[in-house]
Amino acid sequence: MNPAVKPPEQVFIVGCGDIGRRVARLWQADGLPVTGLARHADRQTAADIIPYQADLDDPATLTDLPVHQALVYYFAPPPPHGREDPRMAGFLQALEQHGTVPQRIVYISTSGVYGDRQGGIVSEQTPAYPQVDRARRRYAAEQALREWGRQQNVPVVILRVGGIYGPGRLPIKRIREQVPMVHEDLAPQTNRIHAADLAVICMAAALRGRADTIYNVSDGDESNMTAYFNTVADFLGLPRPPLIDMDEAQQTLSEGMLSYLGESRRMDTTRLREELGVELLYPTLQNGLEETCLRDRDEVRGTRNKL
Repeated sequence: MNPAVKPPEQVFIVGCGDIGRRVARLWQADGLPVTGLARHADRQTAADIIPYQADLDDPATLTDLPVHQALVYYFAPPPPHGREDPRMAGFLQALEQHGTVPQRIVYISTSGVYGDRQGGIVSEQTPAYPQVDRARRRYAAEQALREWGRQQNVPVVILRVGGIYGPGRLPIKRIREQVPMVHEDLAPQTNRIHAADLAVICMAAALRGRADTIYNVSDGDESNMTAYFNTVADFLGLPRPPLIDMDEAQQTLSEGMLSYLGESRRMDTTRLREELGVELLYPTLQNGLEETCLRDRDEVRGTRNKL
């Protein structure tokens, strides 16, 4: 395990969605003030996050960012199109223009930067090979941030994350609508992490992550996409999705789903375990669903009762 770094005195979060709010609560429990960048300030105050109103798509609003010597989490997604991430570029330019230097930056990226490895294992030493634009945008953001960190002598930690599941993040709508999935022997190997565990990992990355270092993030519980959908359906008491072959999938499924089906890999998380020292709350999908499905199962039953 890496030696601990100096704890932060304040936290600034760019992108206060589910993971951002979870991370905020962890630091707030330690008594730290948390500020969040948002287009609409009222959404942050509801989570006891101090709002900083700005728009990543309008760099002119990124003035006087309260990040000097703060721990910065960058969770905002890139724009939905293109191969670059102008939001990250504008954020870094604003930091440089106004001379604000964070203590450290933690960025959530995606395991998609590895591309298709035909079910093979990828470690942090595996060269990136993004094959779709959503992954290319994340990789471009990674590269820009790491280069900026080296130039400004700011420690940067990259978390390459598989699929995130948890309350409100299960594919209930697809299962209920009986959207088909490919047979299990055709389904790609996938990697996922429970949202609660990811939040703890984000905290550990700030306290123990090495500068300019990438960490693969997954629970290590090997599975495939169809098995995941089937398991969720079983937990919720819903019919499993119908199964189709790849030819039918090309005619039936969305372009986005097909892109996920076209990539298969397994993530080596040795560095995560040994250096960040996080003991997962939900080390298997079964563990995570037992907790997650309690609320979602009630919602499903409530919906059924109204039908």
